[in-house]
Amino acid sequence: MTEEAAQSHHGATRVQVQVSDCSAEDAEAVFSGLNSVFTSDRSRDDAPRPAEGERPIVWTATADVAQEPAEAEPLPLTAPVTVTLQGGRWAVDRLHAGLASVFSVQRVGTTAGDQEREAQLRLVTRPTAA
Repeated sequence: MTEEAAQSHHGATRVQVQVSDCSAEDAEAVFSGLNSVFTSDRSRDDAPRPAEGERPIVWTATADVAQEPAEAEPLPLTAPVTVTLQGGRWAVDRLHAGLASVFSVQRVGTTAGDQEREAQLRLVTRPTAA
């Protein structure tokens, strides 16, 4: 059994995605990018709402990375976005790679447990060839 099949068999293909430290418009761009490469529980018409007042806000989705990531076009962001991924090691790495096809991704930090990994990423607009 391949590693991918083993991960899928054990249900370790879901990754919790948390988007924070950004505008609602940038959060929407991140979720659009996520939905362009993988399946998620966040529908395309479920636009993030802006925070009320000065309170910080975190938007969430759960992505399923069982399928190969789809080809995706880079999406613009107005500012850097912080994304936290939580799930199995293989699934988190696969989601990271999928997001890297849409944005420039810098891994800010990682915490690993027995079976799970948490990765904090910083996303910025990916440069395109001129």
